[in-house]
Amino acid sequence: MAERIDLFRRSLAGAARAIAKDPDVDVVFASEAAPSSGKTARVPSPGPALEPRLVAEARGAADSVALRLRFHDPRLHARTAPADVDARAVFDALETARVEALGARSMGGVRQNLTHLTEARVRGDALVRARSAEEVPLASAVGLIARERLSGDAPPKAALPGLKLVAPWIEEKAAAELDALALTLDDQAAFAKLSRRLLEDLDLAAAEEPFDEEAEEGGDDDEADEDGGEDSADKSDEASSPGSDVEARGEEADDGTGDDSEAAEMEADDEGAAAGDELGESVFASPGRRNWETSPETEYKAFTTRFDETVEANELCDEDELGRLRAYLDQQLGGLQNVVTRLANRLQRRLLAQQARSWDFDQEEGLLDAARLARVIVSPAHSLSYKIERDTEFRDTVVSLLIDNSGSMRGRPIAIAAICADILARTLERCGVATEILGFTTRGWKGGQSREAWLAAGRPLNPGRLNDLRHIVYKRADDPYRRARKNLGLMMREGLLKENIDGEALLWAHNRLIGRAEERRILMVISDGAPVDDSTASANGGNYLEKHLRQVIEWIERKSPVELIAIGIGHDVTRYYDRAVTIMDADQLAGAMVDQLAMLFESP
Repeated sequence: MAERIDLFRRSLAGAARAIAKDPDVDVVFASEAAPSSGKTARVPSPGPALEPRLVAEARGAADSVALRLRFHDPRLHARTAPADVDARAVFDALETARVEALGARSMGGVRQNLTHLTEARVRGDALVRARSAEEVPLASAVGLIARERLSGDAPPKAALPGLKLVAPWIEEKAAAELDALALTLDDQAAFAKLSRRLLEDLDLAAAEEPFDEEAEEGGDDDEADEDGGEDSADKSDEASSPGSDVEARGEEADDGTGDDSEAAEMEADDEGAAAGDELGESVFASPGRRNWETSPETEYKAFTTRFDETVEANELCDEDELGRLRAYLDQQLGGLQNVVTRLANRLQRRLLAQQARSWDFDQEEGLLDAARLARVIVSPAHSLSYKIERDTEFRDTVVSLLIDNSGSMRGRPIAIAAICADILARTLERCGVATEILGFTTRGWKGGQSREAWLAAGRPLNPGRLNDLRHIVYKRADDPYRRARKNLGLMMREGLLKENIDGEALLWAHNRLIGRAEERRILMVISDGAPVDDSTASANGGNYLEKHLRQVIEWIERKSPVELIAIGIGHDVTRYYDRAVTIMDADQLAGAMVDQLAMLFESP
């Protein structure tokens, strides 16, 4: 029995070395989870019987330590951490969520192991015993919410009652920072800065505690954590390089596996597969990670971004006005709504058909098939029957609708776009597809404050974009439809719709999608024309904005995992987008949206 435990420990150590890319990593068993020191991972012992649940938790603990050794710089963490004890606990929890998400996003076996580890952490946490918001440990709650944002893994069921006590408050205070964390997953310093801002939003840290970013490469070694040392900087360099060496992987995977058949069986499970096979691809190749620039290389620029704004729809008018605008929208499109609803129901049937569950019966293991228990009662000698659910090919998906809010959309086109977005969001939500609704326009006609600043500067040549952007969030992807329903009425507000600068709006919507954890991301653009801004065109040339739009579209279509489609209303957008359709009447918009999405979802 002792030999089996030792074989498992050595196999675990070999997998940890492969994940950490460090031949000195070792694993020792403790009676319970204990802080690791240096390159030794102290994991809870699975016991002499190697109980499967305890084995999975031990693997998760070893994976967590290995990922921390690979992706975490303790010296940088020590410099950026706040002094307050409660704030430090939340800061540490966010960093743990970051390093574990780096592994979970690219290695399926590691993801499963970390899920078991999270469930074990929650079982002993005060979060599951909390009966009021004051009893909830904020570090545990923020860590689980950040984990879901970064890796897409829902919190354990045992944690949900406790999370419900504080999650609305956390989301209200720090939703923007939580959404932005995924954009800095590869950059610990940037992630730490966002984490500090999140702490400020939660009133846990004072804004006057900045950290010295320039000292990242030359901080005092005395401030390093106990497990830091000189190797941490080396590992940080390795983690930042997509082409980092993985030749030692094979040697480490073989370390300690032995010839024993029992050890081979243990290694055939999640951990061995994750370390041996999935590490063959760098974690930086994961489609859920953004590792390119936020925009293509181009000569396009803005004279100033000081007056640009990204706002929630409910910030542009009060609640009563939003209610009146929504009622007006419903009144305008009473007849069309039935048509759109029928089309949306057709899309829903297609999506649900792809998500239908199917089973393989009469299996030797799996879930007990209760429908076949009768034959066991009739014939006791008959063996029990099990069933296994087949994997569905429907991938976790998020859809972003980017709607042109320019003046040329005024009237029936913008009203139809709003109601189509409304019903489509409701339909996709019923099918489990997250949906974001965005709009883009400018704050003023013919330049606004940006143009005034240019005039005050003496009209320099080739100033770039000369207008103030206004990007509007009507519905966040994680918000339920019922919370965003009124916001769509804002599109009917007189004076909202002005100029349209499509290239920058497309980049904005694209980069929001890249930060999402879903496996598949779809961006649908609805517009009725080419980008137009008189001030920019007159100072830079008539095709300045159109040229930038083409460069952005080509960059997304060629280099990004985001699937881009466009619908042009009365304007031929097929000359810009590879995947596009042009409709001549706004009444055709609902059918075009449904058909385009249906084709995308039905494609492999």
